[in-house]
Amino acid sequence: MKMWFAPGGEVPLYRQLGTQIVLAILSGDLKPGERLPSTRALARRFGIHPNTVSASYHQLEVENWVESRRGSGMYVNDRKPKAMTPEQVLDVHIAGFFRAVRELDLPMEAVRAQVARWLAAPPADHLLLIEADEKVAQIFVAELNALTSMDVRVIDPEECRANRNCLGGAVPLCRPSRKLMVQEAVGIGVELLVLPINSALTWLAPLVGATPGHLIAVVSHWPEFVETARTMLQAAGVAGDALLLIDANAPERMRGLAAASAILCDTYTASRLEVPKKVKRFVFPLLAESVKELLRPFEQAVMRDGGVVTPAKVS
Repeated sequence: MKMWFAPGGEVPLYRQLGTQIVLAILSGDLKPGERLPSTRALARRFGIHPNTVSASYHQLEVENWVESRRGSGMYVNDRKPKAMTPEQVLDVHIAGFFRAVRELDLPMEAVRAQVARWLAAPPADHLLLIEADEKVAQIFVAELNALTSMDVRVIDPEECRANRNCLGGAVPLCRPSRKLMVQEAVGIGVELLVLPINSALTWLAPLVGATPGHLIAVVSHWPEFVETARTMLQAAGVAGDALLLIDANAPERMRGLAAASAILCDTYTASRLEVPKKVKRFVFPLLAESVKELLRPFEQAVMRDGGVVTPAKVS
């Protein structure tokens, strides 16, 4: 960065230096987080006294233009507010909303009508899982009930598409593989929460290591769970003849469990499965632990205000 100094001028040198640094920050020549030259280096480069540089840096720090980091030097501050109240945060979002509206070039009458529809929508007080497969819905509902105190309901995507009034008072949810189809069913203006899914690696390694050379039973009411588990286990080196695949919807198949050394099942099946004491049971939750944090703001809003503002009525 180039600088100019007039030793005999009316403005003190420390102010000349400080003003040029501020202008460099404002113009983007100096970026937030960028390290300034040391006091000695700057003094040597421009032939000014180190105390002059120190005085200028101190004033800049007082004015929040720069910050001193112990043992590292002086850095350009980002000058962002250290903390904002919820009302200030809301104002920031509202300002961003109106910037976006100006770019859309919509008449204010249309904007007011859309905002009014949002505000008129009933606050959400329950979770709505939009899922066509009844078996996977059973698993998700069982897991959601363990993660949140909110009421959990289920609806088929086609039923939702035909009657979007079902979204009133709901926080819509779906699994990742159904995101595009469900978003089309609920409408583009509806906030859809995609539920994070657990990685198979979280349960695969301990299962394989715990039962070497023994029979592993994979049991579920959901056929896709059984097929996916078989694929993953065989990919990990478990022989096909070491796997017993059981459809929990067929009671006659359940008799084979007595021959297994370990059982792998989903959360819903585990709640309805009687396992012999000698058999190890591994329960694989489909939903990631992060789902709890994802739903926490909605749960807190229901407890605090009796509902959550959602765009379920926006078309």
